[in-house]
Amino acid sequence: MLFQEDLVTHVKGSISEKSFYTYFKNEPKKLPRVDVLDLLSRYTGATSWSVFCNEQKIATQEKKKTTSLYKYIGIGLTLFITILVLMSAYFKSENTFHFCFIDTDRGAYINTIPLDITILNNDQSPTYIKSDSLGCFSWKTKADYIQFVVQSPYHKTDTIKRYIDTSISEDIPLHTDDYSLMLHFYANNNLNDWKKRKQQLQQLIAENAILIKVLPYDVGIEMYTKEELINKLTTPTQSLQGFEIIESKRQGGKIVKLKFRTNYE
Repeated sequence: MLFQEDLVTHVKGSISEKSFYTYFKNEPKKLPRVDVLDLLSRYTGATSWSVFCNEQKIATQEKKKTTSLYKYIGIGLTLFITILVLMSAYFKSENTFHFCFIDTDRGAYINTIPLDITILNNDQSPTYIKSDSLGCFSWKTKADYIQFVVQSPYHKTDTIKRYIDTSISEDIPLHTDDYSLMLHFYANNNLNDWKKRKQQLQQLIAENAILIKVLPYDVGIEMYTKEELINKLTTPTQSLQGFEIIESKRQGGKIVKLKFRTNYE
């Protein structure tokens, strides 16, 4: 047999055919004699059976130590990475957002009245601030975006959401709420402001502007003259409360085309 020949070649010894079949061809319930174990141990490179057993014991212990070492290294690395992530989040630099608000009618910054700004923080209660004397506000946050609601007594409420870029600073247009504006003038008998508003609209709308009212339920359109529209925009009626611009075109700083609808007749 090849194994028997290999034993003779390497360790100058052999085992009986009975021992070979007893211990290698079956599942024995006890170990071979010590001389057989010594012979097999020398075949593996050990000097004796006792030396072989001792080497295996040491190898097993070293394997356990190595496994434990890798285990602790893995735990340590996980802990280290977790700490780095937490520190990165804690020391993350703040982003600064800066916004200013412009009246779409006048094309000027809204700085005569403070605007109400509601910052919609993620998973937190809203924060309430006001615009400054220049019609602007700044906000610092570790988030890479901002979402807020801007409100004014004389402008339409708008919700804004912006993501940070290299330098976030933006002018945001707000549409005038003519109904609230005119109602304020009338309620406070502010004739001078009412006249001023009419003058602003006179300057804002071109003489030959195309002024179109889209009627409800798609029944058609209604054409307005410049004076008719100005009168409509300076009288606080329900139809003015539902005033909504569909399309606006300007040329030379004046409105030359306006398409609008109202929610009331």
